[in-house]
Amino acid sequence: MTPNLFPMNRRAMLGLSAGAAALAAFPALAQGSDKPIRFILPISAGSGVDNIVRAASVALGKAFGQPVVVENMPGAGGITGTAAIVKAAPDGLTLGMVSNNHVINPSVFKKMPFDAINDITPISVVGATPLVLMVNPKLPAKNVKELVALLRTKPEGYNYASSGNGTIIHLAGEMFMDEAGVKARHIPYKGTGPMATDMIAGQVEIGVIALPAVQQHIKSGALRAIGVCGPARSPAVPDIPTIAEQGLPNYVVEGWFAVIGPPKMQAADIKRVHDAVVAAFTTAEVREAMDKQGNVIKPTSAEEAASYFRSEAARYAALVKKANVVLE
Repeated sequence: MTPNLFPMNRRAMLGLSAGAAALAAFPALAQGSDKPIRFILPISAGSGVDNIVRAASVALGKAFGQPVVVENMPGAGGITGTAAIVKAAPDGLTLGMVSNNHVINPSVFKKMPFDAINDITPISVVGATPLVLMVNPKLPAKNVKELVALLRTKPEGYNYASSGNGTIIHLAGEMFMDEAGVKARHIPYKGTGPMATDMIAGQVEIGVIALPAVQQHIKSGALRAIGVCGPARSPAVPDIPTIAEQGLPNYVVEGWFAVIGPPKMQAADIKRVHDAVVAAFTTAEVREAMDKQGNVIKPTSAEEAASYFRSEAARYAALVKKANVVLE
């Protein structure tokens, strides 16, 4: 089960909001440089994290007092983009937003060009996003019971897509098949965007995708939602039941997203970046956007983020071993 991300009480949240308002009002908390902040996203355009960062990009620019340039750099389950962050100067001008994949990769790749824990500077685990089990609408299944029954009629006769081997999307699909006692063929893609495109076209029938990346497709009917993968229904799509409440109580998984920087950042730069990130993500405008996407925003401290990365790495190592994930 995915642990709660450092829950805050109401008083703490009010204090954080007040602090964020003050920070947003004084963008000079940044260095006052005209140089842009380069925000590298090690995922494809159209993914859940991509939608999150782009929704907050204007607020981030205001909080930093500097232009923010968002750059997608997908590949190798996030390793390509993260490697660019790791190699950047530790001056706070190059940052990135990573997800669960960052701490999963060491367990699924035989060789890593960097140490996922020690070669980055954690800034903040910003929040969590719901994952949703989706199917092509031509598939004659409208809920978990019907999908499981369908898969049992043709073992490995259907395909389930993922955003790449060893990603959280891959593991979420593997975990569903394992929990339900069914099988399907895994088809890995290079990112959520091309995965969703082929699901809509019917090239693959099943897949788990972050809610922000598929909300429009759910509304249009291009894809059908079977169930929310997290511990509770999402306020953004309250009519979609969880998979747990549909008969698989032990199936609970959700995504998280965190801001990181290159290794060896100075304490002053870490604080400056952390304050700007918190200020941006706690503005009324960004909170409204996050609520619509179904994201839960609970920014952690840099110290809490570092501890969370380590605990999540250990948890996913056990899941990868159980799922017997083999890279192609």
